Amino acid sequence: MKQSFIVDGKLDRAAAADALRQFLESIVRLSRFELAVKVKTASDASEGDAEIFADLDGRDKEILLARGGEVLRALEHLAYRALGLEPAFHEKIHIDCGGFRALRFEELKMTARVAAERVQASGQEFRLNPMSSRERRIVHLALKEMTGVRTESAGTGEERQVVIHPAKSGAQGKK
Repeated sequence: MKQSFIVDGKLDRAAAADALRQFLESIVRLSRFELAVKVKTASDASEGDAEIFADLDGRDKEILLARGGEVLRALEHLAYRALGLEPAFHEKIHIDCGGFRALRFEELKMTARVAAERVQASGQEFRLNPMSSRERRIVHLALKEMTGVRTESAGTGEERQVVIHPAKSGAQGKK
């Protein structure tokens, strides 16, 4: 799979989706998991949004979802390596298992809004629990247009978290 899926600075969606499908089907087959692999491309992704979506679902999905989706995250990491994608393109690929991550992202957005409302009411900053870069990005984007708060990432490594601050007078939310 040593092919480059980046053409003129953009992800070649069709070629990358095909390679991702082949990779995931191989892993499922070799692991003897009872999982179906579905891969689709986004027809009109905005800048920074995922462009390729893969979903694994079936009898063995609980293996991928154990311990908060640890195996699913590891599988996603292996997919990035197999596709030879630089970190800047990792956000373009979204691998889910039976809607687990989609639900997690909705929960993050809701948590972010509730925390931001708390910051607006109290005037005190609020720190969310440590999370992955993708999860932090979801929070930043969820609060981007919310008035009265701003967000920033703080900490290092696995302890990196989003801090929601009251915005300075008249400022709107930002990263």
